[in-house]
Amino acid sequence: MDTEDYVIRQISVFSENRPGRLAAMAKALEEEKVNILAFSIAEAGEFGVVRALVDQPEKAYKKLSSLGFVVSFTEVIGVRMRDEPGGLYEVARILGEAKINIEYSYAYSGKEMAVLILRVDNTREAIKQIRAHGGEMARIPSR
Repeated sequence: MDTEDYVIRQISVFSENRPGRLAAMAKALEEEKVNILAFSIAEAGEFGVVRALVDQPEKAYKKLSSLGFVVSFTEVIGVRMRDEPGGLYEVARILGEAKINIEYSYAYSGKEMAVLILRVDNTREAIKQIRAHGGEMARIPSR
């Protein structure tokens, strides 16, 4: 598979940091039947960023934008990793040795595997390096 097959479109939603904003976002996605696969929230004072992997990114973008949320797409990658001590180290070491910076990450552990979501400064090279070192990329299911 080509590296493009492993690039994931994450939505980033910028919003005021106040009660009810996450609920409004989640309700909008529910109404559109968009499934949230993983998400993280980072706060920066009066504002926050919700980063989410969803099964229908375009649909989520349109709905949230129509409600006044500031939404953007970010390219991230998902790396399958061992769900045991040292799993994160393996991925971080490969990217560090290749001089690829990890800008942020979050992870989830499912029934079959743990997946590390990474925003890096060189997406395609990161995919090449992970695969060259025997790592497995994760694909996000979409509808």
